[in-house]
Amino acid sequence: MSESGESYKLLRTIGNPDDMKSLTPDQLRQLSSELRQYIIEVVSSNPGHFGASLGVVELTVAIHHVFNAPYDQIVWDVGHQAYGHKILTGRRDIFHTNRKYGGISGFPNPSESKYDAFGVGHSSTSISAALGMAAGNDYRDESDRQVVAIIGDGSLSAGLAYEALNNAGHAGKNLLVILNDNNISIDPSVGAMKDYLLDITTSKSYNKVKNDVWNLLGFMNKVTPNARKYAQKIENAIKSILLKQSNLFESLNFRYFGPVDGHDVLHLAEILRDMKDIPGPKLLHVITQKGKGFARAEENQTEFHSPGKFNMHTGEIIRKVPDGSEPPLYQDVFGETILELAKTNKRIIGITPAMPTGSSLKIMMDEMPERTYDVGIAEQHAVTFSAGLAVSGMIPFCNIYSSFMQRAYDQVIHDVAIQNLPVVFLLDRGGLVGSDGATHHGAYDLAFFRCIPGMTIASPLNEVEMRNMMYTAQLKPIGPFVIRYPRGQGVTVDWKQPFREVEIGQGHQLKDGTDLAILSLGPIGKEATRAIELLEKEQISVAHFDMRFLKPLDNKLLKAIFSRFNKIITLEDASIVGGLGSAVIEYMNDNSYKAKVIRLGIPDRFVDHGTQEELYKECGFDAAGIATAVRNLVQSKILTKAM
Repeated sequence: MSESGESYKLLRTIGNPDDMKSLTPDQLRQLSSELRQYIIEVVSSNPGHFGASLGVVELTVAIHHVFNAPYDQIVWDVGHQAYGHKILTGRRDIFHTNRKYGGISGFPNPSESKYDAFGVGHSSTSISAALGMAAGNDYRDESDRQVVAIIGDGSLSAGLAYEALNNAGHAGKNLLVILNDNNISIDPSVGAMKDYLLDITTSKSYNKVKNDVWNLLGFMNKVTPNARKYAQKIENAIKSILLKQSNLFESLNFRYFGPVDGHDVLHLAEILRDMKDIPGPKLLHVITQKGKGFARAEENQTEFHSPGKFNMHTGEIIRKVPDGSEPPLYQDVFGETILELAKTNKRIIGITPAMPTGSSLKIMMDEMPERTYDVGIAEQHAVTFSAGLAVSGMIPFCNIYSSFMQRAYDQVIHDVAIQNLPVVFLLDRGGLVGSDGATHHGAYDLAFFRCIPGMTIASPLNEVEMRNMMYTAQLKPIGPFVIRYPRGQGVTVDWKQPFREVEIGQGHQLKDGTDLAILSLGPIGKEATRAIELLEKEQISVAHFDMRFLKPLDNKLLKAIFSRFNKIITLEDASIVGGLGSAVIEYMNDNSYKAKVIRLGIPDRFVDHGTQEELYKECGFDAAGIATAVRNLVQSKILTKAM
């Protein structure tokens, strides 16, 4: 924390939420101002998720002023909103380590703090988790514990949130859901729910009558304690008439309150204090502005969701100026290539669940809006929607981050694979993604897709191969086709080369050698290339094979490799359980070959956050780690010979 001047005079005194209970109204306002400025100062030099946490500063202060965490359980959904919460719950002085290797997580993490009631790296889980907590509290005779779920409006586009609302309304447990309505998740929110919330928010007649009724009933409550309860049906009828529709939340048996100004910390504290005494499921609709208090973040909400380093005074994002031409981001290779293909193949449709900018589908969306769909935070729907498109004769290119695809596994099997539909899955962020950590690493896709019959699974070595695989996937649709690629920058400057069809299931040799063979899959093969360059100086001769396809495997190439080598290393930026290494060992066993096979990849544990380079090193498959594995294997004695 900056110690210059009196910038954080009050924030400096807050070690945990107990220190906030006796703050005066003026101090609550002051604390909100200092907390917002502190987030701006730290995140400007230590990049992270920015706009979302600025938008809930006053809400965060009010919640911790009123509720008694950690006894009262607070769930943030998604964790992008939780920076202020972390700072106020004992992590102020280590907040500068946020998302850094060995530092605190960028998301709520129960193993990090008792104040993080539930881990939320993805979205839409808070209401389900909070309802479970409330039910558990009742069972343990701890019904005095308050359970609060703060859910962003974008998270309400996921089916899980509706399942939880439906169950919570039926269960009747004491639960408070706070809907943070800012009309945006990363990109602008989409869907009918967005329009419904906007209708509530902008209905002047509804809001005036709601406030008048509530204030009148509050006055009457002093005389007749049950006035508000008795008038609830009358109020609901007024809401329905003015909105020309019923209140969705109250139809699910939630008491609905709002909308209220999410930047009035005193009013929020007053409302939350009152709501603590109302039993059963309740929903408070709070209107906030993402990026509140930082002009550039208010004006450019998508860009400042996670802007990287920026000037905290001017808002200018600090970008690295390349010396010359640089390779593109893999996501941009996808975005530009799908547009190029769509111009020649009118059957191609682009789909993404709430990530048009992050996936770069927005490139096609801007030029061909009628052929692109942002379906909201709804991965399951994205997959089955793609299946429906395929049935109608389209070729859907469904782009989903690898870790988000985990949520749609049943749909991939049931709605796509069993019916052998030609859906092309573009898995962005495959492998270790860096500072987002365990919730976002694309570690398990190769393993969970490999066991599904009929899948084609490819991972290109570079951008040129990625283009060619996308081209091949739409040439002769053969069923579900997965193309997996990593987060970050590629390796090829001159990547826009003429398309060339790739033979399905064919790998190739990148370099010959005599001592040992490395079999790699995907862009992580570049680390093997670097390791081989190191080993050549030691007169260790290593052959390198790029498998390109995990399924179908190139059995012809594997036969040639096992016929020549009895020392083999497999390399993948994915779980070593069930991936390329497992497939190669299965082939060896099924065909009665004998060799020493060492698997390098993501180990059988959850890997925390850090840069990709730091995590490759930790997991032992950076260039130095690969070289060490080669040396150890070359020096080992193998008693069997290749057959």
